Amino acid sequence: MTHVVKIGTGFSNALPLLREPLPTGPDPDPRQIMNNNSIHPDPADVRPILIVPYMWIGDFVRGHTVVRVLRERWPNRPVDVLTTSLCAPLVDYMPGVRKGILADLPRGRLAIGRQRALAAELRQRGYGTALVLPRTWKAAIAPALAGIPERVGFVGEARFGLINHWRWGEKALPRFIDKNAALALPDGAPLPPEWPEPQLRVPAEEAGRWRQANGLGTGRAIALAPGSMGESKRWTYYGEAARLLIDRGFDVWVIGGPGEKALAQEIVATGGPRVRDLTGNDLRNGILAMASASVAISNDSGLMHIAAAIGTPTMGIFGPTSPYLWAPLNGLAATVQTTTQLACQPCQRTICTQNDHRCMRDISAASVVETAEHVLAAASRSRAP
Repeated sequence: MTHVVKIGTGFSNALPLLREPLPTGPDPDPRQIMNNNSIHPDPADVRPILIVPYMWIGDFVRGHTVVRVLRERWPNRPVDVLTTSLCAPLVDYMPGVRKGILADLPRGRLAIGRQRALAAELRQRGYGTALVLPRTWKAAIAPALAGIPERVGFVGEARFGLINHWRWGEKALPRFIDKNAALALPDGAPLPPEWPEPQLRVPAEEAGRWRQANGLGTGRAIALAPGSMGESKRWTYYGEAARLLIDRGFDVWVIGGPGEKALAQEIVATGGPRVRDLTGNDLRNGILAMASASVAISNDSGLMHIAAAIGTPTMGIFGPTSPYLWAPLNGLAATVQTTTQLACQPCQRTICTQNDHRCMRDISAASVVETAEHVLAAASRSRAP
């Protein structure tokens, strides 16, 4: 049985590289989080700020909330974001970000030469503050070598000397967004009841050109994101859902990276030739697909966060993970979970240890397609004059 809860609607490895500056200015329609006596916007401070975010796609998108908090706290301090080549296209669509600084540091080794090269680049930028969101030792090396005077981060991995403005109490914060965005507030400041939502602003004309260039027509399209980090988060019946959606007259696009190519081919084989495989190496392709789709159906993955931040009505299918902890801050058009009572759920594991994957297998394709039709109808009503 399925339970649906409505809750709202390859690059170079050279270092260092700098993406082109983005237009800056006040963040549109900011949430007011400074409504207490301990926090006051300071327009006089103009020193640039560097954010060192988590580099997984979904975490990177959620990091835009930190940008929005900083822009409200210091409206005249430019905000730059360290990025990998994978996440770099996201920066182009993030309002309030001045630059994305490309730093493809290897995950499995220290690479001190590359850290020094990156530090030299950062030193030239004259940052006054660095917010180091990850708790790792390696994430704080380049800001420290660059001599950024204020380096803010939670205690972790004995980073004494690398972080000089310590924060405590990270484990008491239940959600990932609380842990990240708290670093953008003064030490000890109370957390707001709501954080600003991540935003990705994709120009309609750019999405239209992308759709035309790929021969995708103008019909209503459903984007399927069948991949995820961890096999246990992958819903079982995307191929069957694609066939049902095609039968109902929708275009179907399969979105993902090169690691999802084989999975996309399976979905095309089941769904038929009208299902388009749009997986590939360039994340920009996925961003524009999500911006062009009428509805996105996704596992708990980075593409789910992208679609929600763009504002595309997004359905999130959850099994081993908790929507409370991992759903987009933007909210989802529908959260899909099984009603089967499972003692192991949520397990937060990347592989099912029960060997039956019932938390995903008990969610039928028919129920997901029916929900997608309800989401489309609700979106149409909300756009009606």
